[in-house]
Amino acid sequence: MKRKSYYFLFVLYILMLGFILYINGVFTGEIGSISNFAINLAFFILIGILMIISAVFFNRLNRAGDALERVAKSMSTQYEVSSVNLWSQYKEKENVFEDSVLDAQFAKYQRRIKAHTTKKGTVTSACSVEEYINEDLLDQIAGTHYNSVVSGTMSGLGILGTFLGLTLGMLSFTGNDIFTISDNIAPLLSGMKVAFHTSVYGIFFSLVFNFVYRGIMADAYTRLTTFLETFHECTEPPVSQVDENMNAMLIYQANMANSMKSIMELMKYNEESQIKGLDKIVQQFMNQLSESLGTEFDSLGRNLKDACEAQSTYARNFQRLEESTRLLLDASRAMQDSMQLSLERQQHVEEKLNRACENLGNELYTFHQMRDLYEK
Repeated sequence: MKRKSYYFLFVLYILMLGFILYINGVFTGEIGSISNFAINLAFFILIGILMIISAVFFNRLNRAGDALERVAKSMSTQYEVSSVNLWSQYKEKENVFEDSVLDAQFAKYQRRIKAHTTKKGTVTSACSVEEYINEDLLDQIAGTHYNSVVSGTMSGLGILGTFLGLTLGMLSFTGNDIFTISDNIAPLLSGMKVAFHTSVYGIFFSLVFNFVYRGIMADAYTRLTTFLETFHECTEPPVSQVDENMNAMLIYQANMANSMKSIMELMKYNEESQIKGLDKIVQQFMNQLSESLGTEFDSLGRNLKDACEAQSTYARNFQRLEESTRLLLDASRAMQDSMQLSLERQQHVEEKLNRACENLGNELYTFHQMRDLYEK
């Protein structure tokens, strides 16, 4: 009911207006002083104008508060059904609040998050929604720059009416001799009556307005807190916090594995070329020796053939080395996968810790708000 309590101001205003008209003799047709009645009516109209302007701001604030409350309930309901973060549904959604001021601020928040989102949809850095939707925004919607001085203005009008009424009463008071003083008492008392009347309803409306204004703002702050807590719990985009050094190490290992594979392929090709070339040279050499020297170099041919076989054995050993290197590369890839899995688990743990910290921060924030509200 606090959000609609400003209607109570107009009820009191109408009752007070009827009372002022009654004591000034409007209903009985016995208006004592037109000037005094005009002063009362003028000051009353000024107070009414102040209240109407404030009511316009209060109505805007209530619409914004209703929008915050409605969106918070919608987020909470969706989260209870799916138990999944809702940012994917709200990151490009327009007219979330159906309120021009709140929608404009939320659109700024969406653009800020989008600027820190990778092509894969991972949010690398996130700002708090409180930077855009906060108590300062509600103060702006509620016209705090205006409403904060309305109470003092009403009191000031009451004091101004007091001195104005006394001034009008003193203008008719001459007091040159004792006989004229008694004749001037009536205008003086009439002016004093105006002074006291304006003071009474000025201070009265000041106190009532201040009470209503604080109640409406406290209700709006409460609904804002509810929305922020729900947003942090259900919709705030999760931030990826993978260690950059670990990523760099994984990339380095992958590049090294590719380089080693390329070197092994190159060495394998060179080894095969060397074996073929050497075998061809040996055959040519043996043929030439056989043609030129006959069978005397058969033993030399056998020795060279043994050398070729030894070279083949070396090639097989080198192939085994290549196979061992390949197994080492596979082990390196397995280790890389294990480290990636560890990173994902670490990220999961960090998310839980972040939620716990955020919940604790929200509790502290709520506690501070309640303490500030209590102190006010």
